[in-house]
Amino acid sequence: MSAAAGTPAEGGGDRPWQSYHTAYTNAKAGMEGVDKEKVQKVIYEMSKGSKYFENEQRKEALTKQKIEHLHAQCAILTDNDISHFQKVAEKKLLELEASRDLSKIWLHTDMDAFYAAVETLEDPSLKGKPLAVGSMSMIATASYEARKFGVRAAMPGFIGCKLCPGLVFVRPNFERYTHYSELTRKVFQRYDPNFIATSLDEAYLNITNVCIERGITGEEVATELRAAIHQETGLTCSAGVAPNRMIAKVCSDINKPNGQFILPNDREAVLTFVSTLPIRKIGGIGKVTEQMLCQVLGINTCQEMLQKAAFLCALFSECSADFFLSVGLGLGGTETPEQRQRKSISCERTFTATKDSSLLFEKLANLAENLTDDLQKEGLKGKTLTLKLKTADFEVRTRAVTTRGYINSKEDILIYATKLLKAEMPLSLRLMGLRMSQLHDEKDDSSTSTQKTLDIFFRSSNSNLNVNGANGQSITNISGQDNGPISVTTKDEYLVPDTGTGASTDQQDFFVHDESIFIPEQRNLVNYNNEAVLSNPVIGDGLGGAKIDDVTPSAKVMNAEKLDDVGQLISHEATASSSKPGQQLWIDGYICSICGFELPPGFEEERQEHSDFHLAESLQQEETADSKRPICSGRLAEKPCSTTAPTPKKKLKSSKEGKHIPIDAFFAKCNKSL
Repeated sequence: MSAAAGTPAEGGGDRPWQSYHTAYTNAKAGMEGVDKEKVQKVIYEMSKGSKYFENEQRKEALTKQKIEHLHAQCAILTDNDISHFQKVAEKKLLELEASRDLSKIWLHTDMDAFYAAVETLEDPSLKGKPLAVGSMSMIATASYEARKFGVRAAMPGFIGCKLCPGLVFVRPNFERYTHYSELTRKVFQRYDPNFIATSLDEAYLNITNVCIERGITGEEVATELRAAIHQETGLTCSAGVAPNRMIAKVCSDINKPNGQFILPNDREAVLTFVSTLPIRKIGGIGKVTEQMLCQVLGINTCQEMLQKAAFLCALFSECSADFFLSVGLGLGGTETPEQRQRKSISCERTFTATKDSSLLFEKLANLAENLTDDLQKEGLKGKTLTLKLKTADFEVRTRAVTTRGYINSKEDILIYATKLLKAEMPLSLRLMGLRMSQLHDEKDDSSTSTQKTLDIFFRSSNSNLNVNGANGQSITNISGQDNGPISVTTKDEYLVPDTGTGASTDQQDFFVHDESIFIPEQRNLVNYNNEAVLSNPVIGDGLGGAKIDDVTPSAKVMNAEKLDDVGQLISHEATASSSKPGQQLWIDGYICSICGFELPPGFEEERQEHSDFHLAESLQQEETADSKRPICSGRLAEKPCSTTAPTPKKKLKSSKEGKHIPIDAFFAKCNKSL
């Protein structure tokens, strides 16, 4: 191990690289004999002054703050506190020990330098050469010949070249890797149909039943499985067998490459195995956690977790403390997790830092296409799109937007992703990614119609009923197809309730869930036969905006000038409402304080419509609560034409007088004769 930070060299000079620790200095399989100090020095010299170096310094400063904070918390612990947490820890340890399950046999398999091995298999001339799959920007996999020089995955290629001047680079071919991965998974299915694949080259298998049914040991299964994979693919893999998944993964790394390690299903054997196991070998304990445990509590091995159990319970959250104590006892998952619908699908790409906007948008389009392929392959649609960006300064940003409906097409994804990226421009990027979450099965009809519009509501009623009437107007939907006539009714006419059949299920859902924008009756918007109201003032487009162009020429209710007045009035009302106490605010600049809907500042039109929706919703609730007259949830229709002289319009009282017409009545069925 290297000396402590700041330790002077024998000649009296400083050795600053001693305190420079990155992920690249963590040894992987095949790097056991590497001169770690030499590698650390080369990485320091090659990184010094770069944006990466500056970012590492910032992260190191944050880690130092965390460590200082833990030191301060540890210093104020009294003897009584330590005694209390010791009892808490002992209770936890008893509970965890009682949960130990030694009846299962788990096997973890890990392909050896998978990408590099596939490339060597396809091109035998690469055999025996130090090989790196990747580019000067990033190495995805290094062969075992390259690892002897300190070259490893996740390392920049130019550092790899400095460590190994003869390093050979090959561009990644993920289609090829996926093909070989599928071949290995066919072998896994023979031993465990419910195996857990964690990547293209790793998997967990519960081989308990195979061992019992065939009367063989876990060691025999591992040997047989590795031979079958080599026969099917020509590639080698390593395996680890243990009573749980956590230890099985550690075991598979012990005798790499092309080896295996078996840990018996015995409590003493497990405790002995983990007693000297470095904590960094455990999945979930990375560089930062390792530094905190080591520098604050002096914990380097899993057994020391148990010795400092009281301090772990005092300084960390209950969840973290339980994890650390489980590690100390050598406990891990033993049951096959239930098959659950995945929570998200993502893809990302690293590239040479650039601020060329056209190139960035081209890469964004490629990501949208890849994400679309993955979503459609799984038969899923998503509602929340997250854009991940890593700048040239290695700053990581994530920006998200939640859509009104579920999407999975490239066009829809690209519309939202482009707006998110534009809001961050200009900037120089070296990584970009897209993630879709809030997923639903594409076959689920309910997930494809989350927002009902007024034209859908009217079309859901009985097609035999005549709703055109004398004043009926035809409005076209956003696809340009005629949805049938939609009537425009005066305020006088919708006062007549319909005592016929009630609203259908779809209609009832409309009243509860609809996110369309309603024009309250007290807004004097336009003049149509004294006071006419357009029954469908806004039709949602794919982004939740209004599609004015979709009104057919026959819909002469509003001219262009009056439509502009409507938009100004809606905007004015929404802006005014946002200043009222209890009204909508945008938390952190993008989260709606009322419903949690996410819309970044770049989505101005969608934000305005969302504000209008909450305004109309609040008016609807207030008017419903104030009104004493029953509301019939029927369908809007027109009063039959009459030959008698028209009666004067009823003058509607203002909301202040408490006897106004509730907005719900606007959607009531009106004509008994229908």
